[in-house]
Amino acid sequence: MDERSERFAKACFSRYYKSTNISINHAEKREFGFGNFEKKIIFRHISFKDNDHLLRYIREHAPPFISYSPSLYKFPDARPMERKVWEGSELVFDIDSNDLELSCQKGHGRSWVCDNCQSAVKAETLKLIEEFLIPDFGFSKDEIRVNFSGNRGYHIHVTAKNISDLGSDQRKEISDYISGRDISIREMFPTIGKRSARLEGPKPNDPGWGGRIASGMIIALNSGIPALRSLGMGKREAELMYGNRTNVILGITNGNWDKVSIPKKEEFWTGVVNTMTIKQSDSIDGNVTSSVYHLLRMPNTLHGDTALLSRPISSIHRLGEFEPMRHAVVFKKGEEEVELIRDAPALYMNGMTFGPYKSGAKPIIPTYAALYLILKRYARSA
Repeated sequence: MDERSERFAKACFSRYYKSTNISINHAEKREFGFGNFEKKIIFRHISFKDNDHLLRYIREHAPPFISYSPSLYKFPDARPMERKVWEGSELVFDIDSNDLELSCQKGHGRSWVCDNCQSAVKAETLKLIEEFLIPDFGFSKDEIRVNFSGNRGYHIHVTAKNISDLGSDQRKEISDYISGRDISIREMFPTIGKRSARLEGPKPNDPGWGGRIASGMIIALNSGIPALRSLGMGKREAELMYGNRTNVILGITNGNWDKVSIPKKEEFWTGVVNTMTIKQSDSIDGNVTSSVYHLLRMPNTLHGDTALLSRPISSIHRLGEFEPMRHAVVFKKGEEEVELIRDAPALYMNGMTFGPYKSGAKPIIPTYAALYLILKRYARSA
């Protein structure tokens, strides 16, 4: 980023923090990290006596990136990590659109975030909460907090007291379960290795992954041959399944997966189940969940790549209504002239569309849009 653009961005960030009160629970027990406009964390192992001291530091320095630990420590500024004396941690999940391998990213690249990216990552976040955390693990809605990351996704925090002392291995088991890793095909289909036996499998109302796989198959059967092919089926098998879909769906509903003749059943259904679970495993960052030492974006702080607010969402219901490019916009006053340094896709923010722009264009646009283009390295202050 050029010097003039950085001065503009820093002035905006400083103005926001000087006019805003932000705080976090148990600030004195958390580790903090800070970054600049080039790197999200350039130093960490920082602690503060209380929220007042934290706010004073933020107002003085206006860091582009502010991160904090979901873990609590007795000595949060100690190093190495073992000397901090860990006292427990929230269970956290990081869902980022870059991990979803979306087709739209082939057009606009991985740094840009379009409406499809935002919709897809929100759907994955809701899926994690409504299909895993609540039904499979029994967490209540009151024990789940969601924050928009400020850029490409969401951070989910489970605050239930009975999980705070889980170690990294136990957290990895939770992550692996949600991702569908190490599912046993022979446990899911108990007769799959038995010669001439009817293939018995899960039913849609079964708990956990069994019910999820059965329901997913029924949805694919109702959706058509392309949906079945997307599960790794060959053209012949997909056509056979779809042509007999009424009987196949009825069979799956009753736990009978043998309504059509499939050669090499174990190989075939292993491939289908693995494809279904891979789609889920792509959506969460297992390293964030399993590590108790990971730092996340602090709620109600600005993201140094977008100038959007890392905004807490008050309820799971509100998440469905949340529009990041409207509800996380901060700098709604003022305008700035920018010069495009490369072609930029159309930008939709705060109910308005800006661009698309060609390199060299010099539009005068609202401050929030100017910051977004500058911080995404598509423009500079003119």
